[in-house]
Amino acid sequence: MLRLGRVLWTAAVQQQLRLLSGTQTSVGGGDAVPKHCDVLIIGGGGMGASSAYWLKKRAEQKKLSVLVVERDAGYTTASTVLSVGGVRQQFSLAENINMSLFGYDFISDCRSHLGDVELNFQPHGYLILASANGAEILSRNSKLQNELGACNELLGPAALSSRFPWLSTHGIELGCYGLNKEGWFDPWALLMGFKKQARAYGAQFANGEVTGFEYDAAGQLSAAVVSSADGSKHTVKFDNCVLTAGAYSGQVARLANIGTGKELLSVPLPVEPRKRYVYVFNTQGRNCPGLATPLTVDPDGTYFRRDGLGGNFLGGRSPADHEEPSCDTLDVDHGYFESNVWPTLASRVPAFESVKVQSSWAGYYDHNCFDANGIIGRHPHYTNLFIATGFSGHGIQQTPAVGRAIAELILDGKYTTLDLSRLGFERLVAQQRMLEVNIV
Repeated sequence: MLRLGRVLWTAAVQQQLRLLSGTQTSVGGGDAVPKHCDVLIIGGGGMGASSAYWLKKRAEQKKLSVLVVERDAGYTTASTVLSVGGVRQQFSLAENINMSLFGYDFISDCRSHLGDVELNFQPHGYLILASANGAEILSRNSKLQNELGACNELLGPAALSSRFPWLSTHGIELGCYGLNKEGWFDPWALLMGFKKQARAYGAQFANGEVTGFEYDAAGQLSAAVVSSADGSKHTVKFDNCVLTAGAYSGQVARLANIGTGKELLSVPLPVEPRKRYVYVFNTQGRNCPGLATPLTVDPDGTYFRRDGLGGNFLGGRSPADHEEPSCDTLDVDHGYFESNVWPTLASRVPAFESVKVQSSWAGYYDHNCFDANGIIGRHPHYTNLFIATGFSGHGIQQTPAVGRAIAELILDGKYTTLDLSRLGFERLVAQQRMLEVNIV
């Protein structure tokens, strides 16, 4: 039986709000908007802050001026801080696997990169389950993941029941369990770590919204119009621009005629917000999943994991295309839990037959409508515009690798660590999808 409790903020969200209330003093208030910068970064969430960090870390002695403009000064609706903060290598594309491997290395050794920051990494892995229809794909993905450096194992129904006695294996043919290098962490702490260290290196973070662009005689981008909260407008000239505006990247791109112009500019940046719900619940059921429970993903996409030490769990499920909710607000649909999430939870984990929802929240995916994968690299028309967006729910774990990649393109003119060329804008022009299997 499902019981819906009074909806309260989770402990994690309350902690974020406490931190948000001290944002201006703990990491410094918004900087003044300069008239010129070498690199303008539009969007100060995970991708933007990471890009600023890597650019300034590598170019600290080169006096490279980096300005990050963020419209949501308190990050109250930012995708980064409203994510569940997972890191895994269980992907089917080598690029995603490799970015997440580096993400794990960075996160697990964050103090050597970001100084005094505590990400509270929980190394309990992912458990992705497959029916008979998906078992072959899961097995093939696992083989590639381990060849590239991941550490997971395949478990049949008997082995799953032995390892996870709380799990019903009805309809399950195979599971892939991450033994190492997977888990979850505090995304707010990672964002603040990037921002604080980037500022220490000399990056500036200004509060404002980019509302337009200016162009040079050759038709290239030369400046951005930034509107501040007080209504003032500033024109910021730049040499290079990085678009990391998350769910609103498509909207910003249209300001530069991307998708509305001719030839290469006729191809839009297909990124838009998609709302996702996260529910926190507990249960009095017996044989309950323990503290070391992995983030478990059912074949239908329903997922759950432990949430802290108080006996709570969090979980959710991405809706089908015809079920996509409105993105006008971040209100949570609790009926969706009852009709779409709980039935799978109850059938997969008998202890979840009687659960009580304790709290909930919603956040936006920066959804890439073309192939649900990140778009990374230089724009083919605007040679001084670099893009990093559209990660469709798995971006937080890839912020270290993507920020590093953007810095390489700007400072070196090419990728020098991970080759992410296949994730470039060019695939949109050529209509060549980079489809990922088992996206959560």
